[in-house]
Amino acid sequence: MKRHGGVWSAVLAGAMMLGACDGLTEQQEVALDIPEITPGELSEDTMREVTRVLSSDEFEGRMPGTIGEEKTLAFLIERFKAAGLQPGNGDSWLQEVPLMEITGANHSALTITGGKTPLALDFARDWVGVTYREEAETRIADSEMVFVGYGINAPEKGWNDYAGVDVTGKTVVILVNDPDWQAPGLDGPFGGKAMTYYGRWTYKFEEAARQGAAAALIVHDTQPASYGWNVVESSWTGPQAHPQYGDNPPPPTQMNGWLHKDAARAVLASAGQDLGALTKAAGQKGFKPVPLGLKAAVSFTNTSRKFLSHNVIGILPGAEAADEYVLHTAHWDHLGRCTPAADGDDICNGAVDNATGTAALVALAEAHAKAGAPRRSLVFLAVTAEESGLLGSAWYAANPVFPLAQTVGGVNMDAFLVAGPARDITAVGNGKSQLDAFLMAALKADGRVVTPDSAPEAGYYYRSDHFSLAKRGVPMLYLDGGEDLIEGGRAAGAKVAEDYRANRYHGPKDEYDPNWYWAGVMADLQLYFRIGRSLAMSTSWPNWNAGDEFRSIRDASCAAAEKGC
Repeated sequence: MKRHGGVWSAVLAGAMMLGACDGLTEQQEVALDIPEITPGELSEDTMREVTRVLSSDEFEGRMPGTIGEEKTLAFLIERFKAAGLQPGNGDSWLQEVPLMEITGANHSALTITGGKTPLALDFARDWVGVTYREEAETRIADSEMVFVGYGINAPEKGWNDYAGVDVTGKTVVILVNDPDWQAPGLDGPFGGKAMTYYGRWTYKFEEAARQGAAAALIVHDTQPASYGWNVVESSWTGPQAHPQYGDNPPPPTQMNGWLHKDAARAVLASAGQDLGALTKAAGQKGFKPVPLGLKAAVSFTNTSRKFLSHNVIGILPGAEAADEYVLHTAHWDHLGRCTPAADGDDICNGAVDNATGTAALVALAEAHAKAGAPRRSLVFLAVTAEESGLLGSAWYAANPVFPLAQTVGGVNMDAFLVAGPARDITAVGNGKSQLDAFLMAALKADGRVVTPDSAPEAGYYYRSDHFSLAKRGVPMLYLDGGEDLIEGGRAAGAKVAEDYRANRYHGPKDEYDPNWYWAGVMADLQLYFRIGRSLAMSTSWPNWNAGDEFRSIRDASCAAAEKGC
């Protein structure tokens, strides 16, 4: 391993970084120790075989708490051992994650009365809904409906979509994303076109519960949601998991769900309202919620079970600073059995999402072990229940095996699109932390460039497992595949991404293909190797940039720690 002859400046007064990254926001001037890294010995055979096995029908879609989990855990432990890792949780490879699973059935129509036209909306086609309450039956009757815009209560921004109305026991109708998602740039009360956490469905349901709503229905719209109704249907019509609640938990709504946009338009029209006009009004500061004069009713039965799922943790101990840790994360789970395809196939195999990312953990572990122990320890964390709301990573972040203040940072790998080699890599959440400098050094070594997130309005930085660690202060990088393919350029890259999103994402056709061309994946994996190895050989503690939403959390964590950052 060859280290740089001195300290590499992360920015060189800002000019070098800005010129190289073509749109990344300006970094702080700070000197970072970024060692030069020789390429890793990465095995394409490992990527192929691990992806193939994990996404085979035998694993039944890797749903947590099923035989698919048992087989996944056994396989990953076997591969982590063979790669040269040691158990990451004391003498165990596993971290228990206590979950509750609730499966709804016998859904009635969602009936809407009191308006111009009575409506009976069909489950799955017009609406979906689930409960997180441990009750045998969910029944909502004559619940008054209120349109609450984007469902945001942000005192620090002077914004409250619930102002002046008591929604206790009522059904709230909420728009997806943030009020300024259609802005052309990144200026606006909620980051312009870049989604904030206020735009995520998880926040909207949490806030509706805090407001006392009986039910919360988000209006699905493909563009601001960044996925089609097929994704909502497949993800919200099967078993739903959440952490087991302790004593005196905050009460959730009776039902969280989604309305198809056409159904929402019909509901609002029955109330004498227009979806377009209400959406426009909701985007303005000072918007007031609109009682609709409608009543909603629905019922369905529930079967619940408590079970233990597991994160899988392996470690390559550091040679000099073994109590300083660099994370590699990927989620091993997928959706299990889901809405059948036209041919009757109902196994959501999750080959791309995320057998590829899990395979990358194994391949990187092999390569790092072959290269020898780095200065710091490398942790390989395969987490559960990402598809249920980042539950496995959230559990780890709340119950860390390795102290967060001693965790230098890390990278998250979620879905490698097999699209051929690209000239670039896409940085999701670019400009947030000093980890960008480590990314830039790796790109320079491989002769590639970075493309800033082309869809910040989709909020991808808040939609995978790195977010669980980021919101507790740990700097995390999240990269996506390149958009500028060597063969076909950006048009070809966009075509591959759109084909996957439309035809395979969260569906039964996300399956392994033995004819996949892996050169692009392996090039991306080399970047992850360089970044992880460089962080593990460095003496620096990269932080979030000044003003970033996670900076104060990290600073407080470091200030309270006896060692580490």
